[in-house]
Amino acid sequence: MIPMVNLKAQYADIKTEIEAGLAETMENCAFILGSNVQAFEQEAAHYLGVKHAIGVASGTDALHLALLAEGIGEGDEVITTAFTFIATAEAIRYVGAKPVFVDIDEKSFNISPAAIEQAITSKTKAIMPVHLFGQPVDMESIKQLCDQYQLKIIEDCAQSFGADINGKQTGSFGNAAGFSFFPSKNLGAFGDGGLVTTQSDETAEMLRMLRNHGSRERYYHDVIGFNSRLDEIQAVILRAKLKRIDQYNQRRRKAAYLYSQLMADLPLQTPIEDSFGTHVYHQYTLLCDRRDEVMTALQAKQIACAVYYPVPLHKQKVFADDCRNVSLPVTESVSDRCLSLPICPELSEHNVHEIVSVIKSALK
Repeated sequence: MIPMVNLKAQYADIKTEIEAGLAETMENCAFILGSNVQAFEQEAAHYLGVKHAIGVASGTDALHLALLAEGIGEGDEVITTAFTFIATAEAIRYVGAKPVFVDIDEKSFNISPAAIEQAITSKTKAIMPVHLFGQPVDMESIKQLCDQYQLKIIEDCAQSFGADINGKQTGSFGNAAGFSFFPSKNLGAFGDGGLVTTQSDETAEMLRMLRNHGSRERYYHDVIGFNSRLDEIQAVILRAKLKRIDQYNQRRRKAAYLYSQLMADLPLQTPIEDSFGTHVYHQYTLLCDRRDEVMTALQAKQIACAVYYPVPLHKQKVFADDCRNVSLPVTESVSDRCLSLPICPELSEHNVHEIVSVIKSALK
């Protein structure tokens, strides 16, 4: 069997370091906002090239609190993509704003800057680009739009830890950004976890209050906040993995290049690494008109595969009232044809050859 990700193998490789850190944490008994959380926040901020990195309980919370801290609220519109996990739009709804879905680029699967501009109204207050599958968005074009229309940028970096544009990390371009540490992510915890980044002292101060019941000082509350704190145990694990993130991402890229090389002559579209940045392949997602045949063949050989995402957000029941007249032809076409193959740092060349062999047989 070949899984989508091999967390067991990754754990075995760093088991000694993680277990030593966990044992020390258990001895110290400081589990909430302790020294490892503080150290991880500093190390992550340094790596990402941002002034502030604030640990929170999940990637969804990261986006939610980032929007709140930037003053996005009731009656506002936030332009985003419908080809993403629902957390992107959930966070917008949580603050009382309306997600406005626009189409994507067929090659990168990322939000189209041209489509964004067409959707801007007097109610638009922010843009939430998603660096989908680890491919950075065209942030230069989006920043130009935001400067022109005085809009804020909240980056969704749930899938892009370690991706960069000309050496500048995703998560450092916007007013704020949200990262996810769900276990399968490029930088994954052993449970839920998230991070918000910002260059603004004011935003960072608000985020630290929002994640901790609206409090700067214990039992003194300035705003209505939340219980959304990255815990000490997850911070231990994330610190160990952060040291290795570039190595992990390079292995993902190596596996992705081999996939693309071996499938170059097949009737499908392999991921395109465009000129906007370094792809870190959280997912290796191809387009294939015969997707169901390929999936059936892979599953028969106990090779994992997945469709991210089978129903774009503007077609979901929960957004039906807002999206009755929304047509996103590229998004819909991609959703009908996309297929993600196993990808992780531990994926061997032998595994890649085996997977491609099955795909070739299915497409004969």
